[in-house]
Amino acid sequence: MELDPLVIAFGLGVGILVGLTGIGGGSLMTPLLILFAGVQPVVAIGTDLAYGAITKTLGGWRHLKKGTVDLGVSKWLAVGSVPGSLVGVFLVHRLHDSYGKGFDDVLLISIAVALAIVAVTILTRALFMPTLVAREKHSVLITRSVKIGASGMGFVLGLLVGMTSVGSGALIGLVLILVFRLTPHRVVGTDVFHAAILLWAAGLAHWFTGSVDFVLMANILIGSLPGVLIGTHLITKVPSAGLRPALGCVLIGSSLGILSKAGLDIPTWAIPGIPALVGVAAFFIHRRRPLASASRSTTATTRPEVAPT
Repeated sequence: MELDPLVIAFGLGVGILVGLTGIGGGSLMTPLLILFAGVQPVVAIGTDLAYGAITKTLGGWRHLKKGTVDLGVSKWLAVGSVPGSLVGVFLVHRLHDSYGKGFDDVLLISIAVALAIVAVTILTRALFMPTLVAREKHSVLITRSVKIGASGMGFVLGLLVGMTSVGSGALIGLVLILVFRLTPHRVVGTDVFHAAILLWAAGLAHWFTGSVDFVLMANILIGSLPGVLIGTHLITKVPSAGLRPALGCVLIGSSLGILSKAGLDIPTWAIPGIPALVGVAAFFIHRRRPLASASRSTTATTRPEVAPT
């Protein structure tokens, strides 16, 4: 097997992000493989899903040991997302055969716009809507309505993941934040744990269709596995108030990367530069109300747990 230092470095960086934030796998790795490693889009998607299954299995196990996983929410999301991902893999291969690259570009632009909306939502919520932060809770009471809602949302999101490899962390993370209102650390842990289940289903489906490059996947894993260990080790050391804006900044980078993947002329510096600038702005905004933020974080940890309606 020929080692590719560039791909290994990509794996390390993305692995740290996955372990620390729960997102960044498909949203960043697939564009990196296409833009910098010259991998064909369909192969990049399939290989990304296959490597992601292994990476997030390690991350999910680590988060489970740390107690940052809501098993009930993960289970019912998977009830919908696993079959949804299988349908997505089938559709992307049929539509790609029929319409070619034009279909990929339209779909990826749509996902990029969705990720940008998600990023703005998370940043606005964290920085300018502190009353919502007080409603966060450690776990969710699993009722019949929660089961139905989680399964339905899981199917739609699994469909998108199977077709694009994007969203196993970012879009499902949004659901965990806005719908189930979990605390940031539980969002990350539950997201990574559920993504491991989802990506095994989608990755195996892509393997059966012949769109997984195992040599490429091995290079990614050399970097990503230690990266996930580093990220999950740091997860409980990062304050919640800093993790929320970090989630939004990573999503902005993901959106820009996907737009570039779809063929739009995005400057290379913008993909890391714009999220970094937003992160700096968020830091200074947060510094203006440190005492209020600390008070709300305490309130969030003592508030009784109530299922979302």
